[in-house]
Amino acid sequence: MTTPEQLDERYGRTRRRRAPWIIAGIVAILLVGGYGWGIVAQSMNQVDADDLGYTLVDEHSVDVRFQITGVQGKDVVCIVEALDEEFGVVGWKVVEIPAGDSHAQALAATIPTVAEATTGLVNTCWVA
Repeated sequence: MTTPEQLDERYGRTRRRRAPWIIAGIVAILLVGGYGWGIVAQSMNQVDADDLGYTLVDEHSVDVRFQITGVQGKDVVCIVEALDEEFGVVGWKVVEIPAGDSHAQALAATIPTVAEATTGLVNTCWVA
């Protein structure tokens, strides 16, 4: 007499194992969770800088006004540049901003230049 197990094996009806699918599901959940946490952690330390304007003081300096947003209670460092007509850097300065209690801070920096500048702007900012 033929047993049900022999019939299942003969006709390709085998019992599926659930353990590999459960393990794969757990690994997928951990990967998605880790990726999500990485995005959240990165955005918590993100600094946005907006140029508010500039004033050409003379041929050897430029005043740059800018605003930073996104961090509270952490020191921030920004690179502020002065550019000439051909967008070449003619002066730059590292501006260290102490931790503040507000979400946004308006700042100004005077950039010394080696040639006459036509504009001033914030290149980048980061949490120190």
